[in-house]
Amino acid sequence: MAARGRRPMLANAARQPPLFLSALPTRVAAMKPLVLAIALALCAPALAAAADAAPAAAQAAKPVPAWVNQSNEYTQILIKAQADFSPEGFSFFGIPGYDDKVSDLRPGVTERYRAAMGKARAQLQEKLELERDPNVRQDLQILLGAIDQSVQGSELNEKLMLPWFDAPQTVFSGMNALLSDQTPPARRAKALARLQAYVGQAPGSQPLTALARQRYEERLSNPALLQPTKLEVEQALANVETYAAGIRKLFVKYKISGADKALAAMETQLREYGQWTREQVLPKARADARLPAELYAFQLKQFGIDVDPQLLMQRAQVEFMETRAAMRQLAPLVAQAKGLKVADPHDYVAVIRALKADTIPNDQLEGRYRKVIDAIDPIIRKEKIVDVPQRPMVMRLGSEAESAAQPAPHFLPAPLVGNTGQQGQFVLPVAVPSAGGKALHYDDFNYESAAWTLSAHEGRPGHELQFTAMVERGISLARTMFAFNSVNVEGWALYAEAEMVPYEPLDGQLIALQFRLLRAARAILDPMLNLGLTDRASAAKILGEQVGFSEAMTKQELDRYMFNAPGQAGSYFYGYSRILELRMQTELALGDKFDRLSFNNFLLDQGLLPPSLLAKAVQEDYVPQRKGK
Repeated sequence: MAARGRRPMLANAARQPPLFLSALPTRVAAMKPLVLAIALALCAPALAAAADAAPAAAQAAKPVPAWVNQSNEYTQILIKAQADFSPEGFSFFGIPGYDDKVSDLRPGVTERYRAAMGKARAQLQEKLELERDPNVRQDLQILLGAIDQSVQGSELNEKLMLPWFDAPQTVFSGMNALLSDQTPPARRAKALARLQAYVGQAPGSQPLTALARQRYEERLSNPALLQPTKLEVEQALANVETYAAGIRKLFVKYKISGADKALAAMETQLREYGQWTREQVLPKARADARLPAELYAFQLKQFGIDVDPQLLMQRAQVEFMETRAAMRQLAPLVAQAKGLKVADPHDYVAVIRALKADTIPNDQLEGRYRKVIDAIDPIIRKEKIVDVPQRPMVMRLGSEAESAAQPAPHFLPAPLVGNTGQQGQFVLPVAVPSAGGKALHYDDFNYESAAWTLSAHEGRPGHELQFTAMVERGISLARTMFAFNSVNVEGWALYAEAEMVPYEPLDGQLIALQFRLLRAARAILDPMLNLGLTDRASAAKILGEQVGFSEAMTKQELDRYMFNAPGQAGSYFYGYSRILELRMQTELALGDKFDRLSFNNFLLDQGLLPPSLLAKAVQEDYVPQRKGK
């Protein structure tokens, strides 16, 4: 999770499962860099392999090795240590016993969390000293590293930042996680109990909003702590009514009876929290959105960026220039093929804007995207890019409240435990809220040319295939969940986009390059903004005039860099470049024995390993194996 943000990332723009852990006062810190990472880390079935949790429709590719079962048993130590702090994350992925529970914001939560992590660390260290299997030892080291990083983040946040939270978003996200088509009706029935826990009507509970106020106010006397940013507070205030209405709509949609008292309390409490925030927090909010240098450096590390930000920017600047040149070469071909009338056919932004004129109405978006999605799987199979499931992927539009909580295309994973056939979903928002109360509408996704690269990134061969593989391929929980960071997740998805580009129509290729240009811009602008090397207006000019995005897309990008997830945006370009480096090294090592299909399948077989461990696996296992053939 971001240091100040409550919108963790998973793909093209911001993509996240529910934002349960936004409530945790440790911010960055309580567990992994992203809520997805945390939620995944909490989803393991007790003493079971990931393959055992596969959906009914899934076909396990291979039996689970004995070492994986042993590793998963050890992983339960860390899972159990984290359970009470974020039960919504467990619940989202199907762990029984947490559907009626909510995030812990009671007094002393940061100290209690770190104590729980210390105890788990001691147990895992003891296992490491006795364990002899090299694979299990590596997994234990991954778990220990995850604990150390989470504790470091907790300490940094406590040292530097005031714990203010967007409590209305937290409540909406927790309810939206449970009240969904992916959740079986028997579990959805627990939604009222969870809402009652949020509003203090469950036995032993207190309103989450009251606890959030207490955590802020108890540290307010320390002038050294940084306030939240004015931008994020204003946006949170603008979303209060949207979240309250969204929760009520969920209860109506899923016919949860007996909720009137809890819903009325929820609406009152969220509005009162908003009023308190407006009166007590907003006047103190800081105009400068930059993080302290120490915390920004930690953010980069946590997201998986292990190079100096200056070097990251230099590499991304080269990528930006090369991609822009390629777009200028391709734009005239697209204009000719599509019969577009533009003054200068080499002006790729003008060509993109002409393509956007063919807008797909909202009520036709799913159908039009489905045509592209259905065309992708046969291409992947024919070109032998990677193995894909036989079942179609799922895509839908986001609700108004979902779009407020997550204002960009994202992949929503299915439950990994107790799955009865549910699938992950590619969710496409149609608007992004603004602090002024007016929704800004995208024109970046609702035209057919954009459907190709978005579907490849969020769906196949990107995130949908990536997370399906974690369930189906018998990968250890440590490598699937606790090795997670944004670099290894987003790196694969951007690499998947690139794998598909040669087989897309020319206009689809141009938009794929536009989104690659965005990833380079992110790796330039996020560090520049956070290091004080540019300002928001200048960054907006680049995103609007040189990358060619709408006001809505530009706003959510800048919000991401400045307060939603500072440091995360560079992970796409960095992860992608690391996979390209590894691919080239492997091609050189194997020569004629290199096989793209087996290489890409091998990458997925490794789970969510960070680049250094992934390279080690390729060099020590894959390359010798292929040479032997």
